[in-house]
Amino acid sequence: MATSSFSDAGSHELQKPYHETTVSALPNQHVGEEVDDDYHDFNRGYTRNDQVDMGRMGKAQELRRNYRPLSAIAFTVILQGTATTQGLTDSGVAGLIWSFIWTFVGFSFVMASLAEMASMAPTSGGQYHWVSEFAPPRYQKIMSYFIGWMSTLSWQAGTASGPFLVGNLIQSCAIVMYLSYSPTNYQGTLMVIAVTVIVWALNVYGTKTMPLVQNIMLVVYVCGFLAIIIVLWVLAPRNSAKTTFTQFTNEGGWSTMGLSLMVGQISAIYACICSNAAAYMSEEIKYAGMTVPRAIVSAYLLNGALGLVFLISNPTYYPHIWVFRQAVSSGSVAALNVILTVLIFAGTVSFNLSTSRQTWAFARDHGLPFSAWIGHVSPILQVPANAVTVTSAITIALSLINISSDVAFNAIISLNVVSLMITHIFSIGCVLYRRSRHPELLPKCQWSLGRLHAFFWCFWPNATPVTAVDFNWAVVMFVGLAGIAAVDYVIRARHVYKGPVVLVEGWKGE
Repeated sequence: MATSSFSDAGSHELQKPYHETTVSALPNQHVGEEVDDDYHDFNRGYTRNDQVDMGRMGKAQELRRNYRPLSAIAFTVILQGTATTQGLTDSGVAGLIWSFIWTFVGFSFVMASLAEMASMAPTSGGQYHWVSEFAPPRYQKIMSYFIGWMSTLSWQAGTASGPFLVGNLIQSCAIVMYLSYSPTNYQGTLMVIAVTVIVWALNVYGTKTMPLVQNIMLVVYVCGFLAIIIVLWVLAPRNSAKTTFTQFTNEGGWSTMGLSLMVGQISAIYACICSNAAAYMSEEIKYAGMTVPRAIVSAYLLNGALGLVFLISNPTYYPHIWVFRQAVSSGSVAALNVILTVLIFAGTVSFNLSTSRQTWAFARDHGLPFSAWIGHVSPILQVPANAVTVTSAITIALSLINISSDVAFNAIISLNVVSLMITHIFSIGCVLYRRSRHPELLPKCQWSLGRLHAFFWCFWPNATPVTAVDFNWAVVMFVGLAGIAAVDYVIRARHVYKGPVVLVEGWKGE
């Protein structure tokens, strides 16, 4: 146990505002050196290792570390979602299953590398911080700033998809229960707004109980999965093994089956790409250097296995509610749908948490306009409430697009994937650079060129011929928002944004 003088000094030091102080390594402790982790600050929940990591990165402990290993895994497992519509349209049952398998295998190397970087630098900044540390010194500032914007764009777009799914599930259930009900886009938008307001309230005022809620949701997740799979196996219509694994279709109008298959794999990509969400919660997870990588890998493996079982168990072109309706009564359909709705709502809460923490971290390093306000942490709640508010406001703003066209949902998914792909490419690429120049400074990690391949297909539309209604507007949104980031950098950020690397202990611009 640390002496009381150290405990008091550490506590007072860490509770100062970010711009006034940073956390130092422990007395007689060198960064990177293994420490006895018996010490625990009960006010903010951090351990010796957490304090050493924060000190090395030049960050103050502003948030309370409420998450333990199980709740960190539960958080990541619940957050991941699955989007299957585009995959079924462009490649069929077999195409979706096989693309999921090869995407899962390919992404496993990427997730291993991201998990390792999360262990090197466990910060809510994630990729933009890693780029700032590992990029060539000459480009650290501009590359880190660009990746910070891409990461913010990606997670903000992804967060908006959660309330859409919750609203769609509620409307689908209403259709089953009341056949005369005809859903409209504006009703869906109102549901998105209602869900977002509830999520905002939970993430501002309920953060202390959120780890317990995540643990409960993990139990619901596993039990609900078993209930749904049993229904599908025992009662739902079945396809033959040949149809399930060999029936490739090209209903998107593409010139070749191979091209259709590549375009359709975005569903599998979306299901795998968010497994590193725990990295953005690093400053709220106890012993983050060990817990975060384990959460990333464990959640990825668990969701991958369960996702594949679900795809094989429901090898049809029809939505899950239709399949349920063929197997059980309307009341049972509603009960099964409630399970999915609750889980996706819980994932939406987690998504909002991760996004707001990443946004807060980037604002803390002066990467966003109004950084002082967005990067503020409530001293009473120990929550970046303003960042949560900004995230929720963006979700509501994007939901207004749905009033005129529900095609916007697919565009939002593609925008999420495109931007996140870029952050992975740059962060892992910078690790490769640092390894080639100073291999003694970095542990061995994995990399896959599949990142570049997947990024290319994210801009393609669902089907041909393409019209203004079904065009994949992700490329337009991506270019437009990238342009906004560039203008902000020229006018404002280049004068105030230095990149988190300047605070890293021992940095000399080399």
